[in-house]
Amino acid sequence: MKGQAPFLTKSKEGLLIRLHVQPKASRNAIVGLHGDRLKVAVQAPPTDGKANKMVQQLLAKTLNIPKSRVQLKSGASSREKTFLIDGMPQGEILSKLGF
Repeated sequence: MKGQAPFLTKSKEGLLIRLHVQPKASRNAIVGLHGDRLKVAVQAPPTDGKANKMVQQLLAKTLNIPKSRVQLKSGASSREKTFLIDGMPQGEILSKLGF
């Protein structure tokens, strides 16, 4: 799995990370690949944006960056989400995600 990142795409703003989110999970964790997306499990329910906020917090904590550098770009009410990671090299993101 090293070096493979079908879930990362470069954009003008930064790197886009495509996720498959599992809300109401038993723990908050980055699970692994789910097709061409990165699967993320969060304990929060998918109501009132709670799961989205928890995914943002989990990504920021895992990547060791401020939450302000992790933005939801699409999929606010879907399990398939895309987040923008601002100002971080792809290699560093992959390393911190364990890829």
